Amino acid sequence: MTETRWERMTAPELRALAERNAVVILPVAALEQHGPHLPVWTDSFIGHSVAIRAAELCADLPAVVLPPMWMGLSEHHFPFGGTISLDYATFAGVLRCVMRSLLADGFSRLMLFNSHGGNAEPLAVASREMAHEFGVPVLTTSITRVAPKEIAAVLTAQPGIQHACEGETSLWLHLDPSQVRMDQIANSVSPGNFEAAGQALLRFWSFAERAPVTGVLGDARAATPEKGKAIFEAMAAGLARELRDASLWAKPDAVWTPGRAQGPR
Repeated sequence: MTETRWERMTAPELRALAERNAVVILPVAALEQHGPHLPVWTDSFIGHSVAIRAAELCADLPAVVLPPMWMGLSEHHFPFGGTISLDYATFAGVLRCVMRSLLADGFSRLMLFNSHGGNAEPLAVASREMAHEFGVPVLTTSITRVAPKEIAAVLTAQPGIQHACEGETSLWLHLDPSQVRMDQIANSVSPGNFEAAGQALLRFWSFAERAPVTGVLGDARAATPEKGKAIFEAMAAGLARELRDASLWAKPDAVWTPGRAQGPR
């Protein structure tokens, strides 16, 4: 099988991929609490694993996967411990440095593949800013958005992936069951259902407010390895479809060019 992991390749091999205009996938994740039963590495491990499988499915593009960016915006998880977080300025700065490095290495197509809910809005802004600054396509999507219907069809206790839930626990049971603390599954449900007042508004809520006691949103008791396999393959296939969509990789319109409002010249 063709190697798709950046860290396992040599510099000459990566130079050859750059010459073929390879798509680079950066899994963007987190290091944060995932209840009493899942490791704090959950988002990083799952996102990286899905990205590698997707790159294998479309290795002819070709595609290559960077090691996961394991720090995201996770301050809302601090009340439960085990969490390391960046602020937005640092987060965006790190992404910008990755993009500058890729350009220096000869790459010009980047997919920021997100596997942590708290990163979604920051990535939308950061990818937009980098496209303007560097003049190359910078895409972003989240692990739950590439195959929402397929994921929903698999789950039985909740409508979609939440946090340390049926979905994420199932993925671990498929990928590495030894990491799931099965003796804690019964304690992996938060009491009540959080409903934020003013659903049309945005504000900060910590997980002490959203998922008191356990830090879990959803019901891990419904997890199975079979569900995890189905979700994993659907996510990988969904990401591969996005990577193959040539229209997404068009050069961004240089809207900040002086005189751009005067139209084509």
